[in-house]
Order: sequence, then C-alpha cells, then structure tokens
Amino acid sequence: MSTPFAVQKIGHAVVYVSDLERSKRFYTELLGFKVSDVYPGTMMPGGMVFLRCNGDHHCLALVGDRAPDAGPDKSLHHLAFELATLDEVFRARDHLKAHGAKLTYEGRRRAGCQVSVEFLDPDGHHLELYWGVDQIGADGRSRPWEEWRQTMTLEDAVRIAPVGQDTTLHDAALRARLEAGTDRP
Repeated sequence: MSTPFAVQKIGHAVVYVSDLERSKRFYTELLGFKVSDVYPGTMMPGGMVFLRCNGDHHCLALVGDRAPDAGPDKSLHHLAFELATLDEVFRARDHLKAHGAKLTYEGRRRAGCQVSVEFLDPDGHHLELYWGVDQIGADGRSRPWEEWRQTMTLEDAVRIAPVGQDTTLHDAALRARLEAGTDRP
C-alpha cells in the first residue's frame, strides 16, 4: 500500500516520568538537553517539560504523572513523526480515516505550534504525524505562550495560524475543501 505522505524523521518522543524535576535535571545536567517550555499541572496533569537537543522546539518531552508503581507499560505517552508539508498532514488524516484508524486529535497543539493528526496503532500506542514544529534560534528563546494558537481541527489550524507560520495549502483540491468548509475528500 502506498501512502499519500512520507515520514521524514522521528520527530519527538513523549514519556511519563515518576519525578518530573529529577528527570528534568537528568536530561539537562547529564545529557545536555535544553528546556524549551514547561506546562504546569494546570495545563497538563503532572506537569510537562519540553526538551531540545537541536533546533526543533522539542525532541523529547517529559510528563510527570507516572506513579512509581505504574510499571513499564505506562512509560510511553506518544511518538511523533514529521511530515514535509502541511498538505501531507491533511492527506494523512484522510488516509488514516479511510483505513479505519482511530483518530484521537487533530489540529495544533500549544508549545511547539505543530499542526498534527494523532491516532492509535494496532496495539494502542499513541502516534502523531505533524508538520511545522517551531524552531529555536541561536538566542535559545521559544515562541511566547501568548502566540500559541491551539486548535481542534486541521481546518482551524490553517485559519488561525501563529505569527510567522505559513499555513498555505498548495494542493488546489485541499484548498477548495477548506474554502467549502468540508473535511471530506
């Protein structure tokens, strides 16, 4: 089966940790990761720390709600795979729906501002296909939270873009669907 999109790379992993501060110190002090953003417990149960080792806003994120006795089956929150274009995210959503995948989210998240579709694999692992994650410049600063534009649909992610993110769809058929207000191919 051919797909109407191509995964470019493993973009990031998100894991549960039993002690968020301890894990943050481990990854920053021992491994040299840099903190891009932090969610308090009011935004994500247990809190969340976004870490980077290159220009991507995050390549690893830690979620601090894993109980010490939860066991190894609760260590992975999700894996994310980067796509080359925004058009491919729309095509991926259509492809996944057409093949019966269980979608769990679509739109734009807050920190990192990537546009994505999230779904489950056959074993129930949460996966994400995304485009447009923020890049961190030489100054080490991430986008201020006031510029985050979380959305709950891909269509709104195009319509409500954060500063500097070009959400132009290049495929005429996708643009026509957006203008017609339908998410059906």
